[in-house]
Amino acid sequence: MKEYSFIADASGVRLDKFVGEKCPELSRTHAQKLVAGGFITVNGRPAKSSLKLNAGDRVDITIPPEPPSRLTPEHIPLDIVYEDDDLLVVDKPAGLAVHPAPGHPGHTLVNAILSYLPGLAENGDSLRPGIVHRLDKDTSGLLLVAKNRVTQANLSEQFKSRSVAKSYLVLVRGKLTPESGIIEAAIGRDPRNRQRMAVVSRGREARTEYRVVRYVGDCSLLEIKPATGRTHQIRVHLAAIGFPVLGDTTYGVKSPHLSRQFLHASKLGFQLPSTGRYVEFESPLPPDLARALRDIA
Repeated sequence: MKEYSFIADASGVRLDKFVGEKCPELSRTHAQKLVAGGFITVNGRPAKSSLKLNAGDRVDITIPPEPPSRLTPEHIPLDIVYEDDDLLVVDKPAGLAVHPAPGHPGHTLVNAILSYLPGLAENGDSLRPGIVHRLDKDTSGLLLVAKNRVTQANLSEQFKSRSVAKSYLVLVRGKLTPESGIIEAAIGRDPRNRQRMAVVSRGREARTEYRVVRYVGDCSLLEIKPATGRTHQIRVHLAAIGFPVLGDTTYGVKSPHLSRQFLHASKLGFQLPSTGRYVEFESPLPPDLARALRDIA
């Protein structure tokens, strides 16, 4: 249990923002959960996250201990592209889920990370320690992992402010023209199938930039830069404009050359929380996708 008390020195700042600034170990989302749970009070009274403070207000914060981790470390090899005292950049293989969920309670990236960093279970989210973003199970490529709460909060804010640069290599059926463009269409749960996402009028705003790298047979190899991070965004947007992802059995089309979707997180750029220096990492196409390109060509 940790307890803090602060006095607001200015008026007009939202409570959740104030808490995030005073306690860098807390992301704004975590702060909002604490407010909702009654663990943060203003002048001794419960408040809403959106409350705008007045100068002189006393903000009391109680951070309860995390429940014991229900995750089990598993020795699964990790392809570590970069590591420092605060974070890892991991090249995730296809077929490995990022964190446990119904249907795959173990053998995930999180289980592998806990084996590599045993202390992370006590310092992070009890179910998703160190995870600040995710890739679908059958998507390969670069993924960030935080080693401590301060770093996790910093990286989460970078993702929230859309300052993280992400690029994917994607192969779609058909020759996409024009050779560069932007797809803007709101995404939400498919009203006909709640297990899928779809372009829907009342969904959340979503924006995807694309560029044709080259045409491969009757297909297009694209570089994709999602400006937002909606669930299945790339696959849903490309299917919606009539250029489905090859190998994607949910939104795209099957291919005899692929056993999974042709979707690879190839570039990742962000600011190192420790210094603020911008860094960028790249991952080449894994062998199965490189081989599919050769076969299709």
